Amino acid sequence: MAALGKGSSNVSGTLRFAASSTFVQRFVAPILPEFLERYPGVNVELKLSDTQVNLIEGGFDLALRNYAVEDSSLIGRKLAEDKRILCASPSYLKKYGAPNTPEDLIRHQLLVFMNSKPRKLISESDKQAGSFPPPKGKSRVICDDGASMRIAAKAGVGVCMSSLWNIYSELEEGTLVRVLPDYRIDDQAAIWLVYPKSNVLTSKVRVFIDFLVEKIGISATWANLKSQ
Repeated sequence: MAALGKGSSNVSGTLRFAASSTFVQRFVAPILPEFLERYPGVNVELKLSDTQVNLIEGGFDLALRNYAVEDSSLIGRKLAEDKRILCASPSYLKKYGAPNTPEDLIRHQLLVFMNSKPRKLISESDKQAGSFPPPKGKSRVICDDGASMRIAAKAGVGVCMSSLWNIYSELEEGTLVRVLPDYRIDDQAAIWLVYPKSNVLTSKVRVFIDFLVEKIGISATWANLKSQ
């Protein structure tokens, strides 16, 4: 998609953007000064929450969502992949041991995102081998904020599922390690920029989408993380 009005003072207005607070803290907020300098006529209003908001009823121009878009009233542009893995801190694994199979998860403390559906775990032979969280698992902590989940996991609360973009630096540092690396999460989620079909794609929305794709989507920091 060509960047309409790139660097032009003709692009103006307030853009209302609903997004994951965790994602914005890590990737969007640090690059906002460049966007505002590039488009001095555009202001940005951020609605930040890791729980889903109603895009149409809330009157938002654009939203970032990290799952498979299913709402037929929305149009989406894929920003980046959203691979998810199971992880825990070295201190937790030293204390409780590492699970070797998905069945072992029922004996572990689990850190779970609020209202999330169980995700299938697939073996190397592409056979379903369980789910996370498991039906009889011990969800010791339930949370609705990805940043807090990351901090709690690093502190040793338990095993959690997280997007690579949320924990890639901790994996590189070794403050979090992958759990059950021989199993993958059967998940079609990606990071999407979505807007209502009923909305005309205005220049302020178009340039913001193009900017995020340019700065984040093309070379996602977490995409080439080794051994993940």
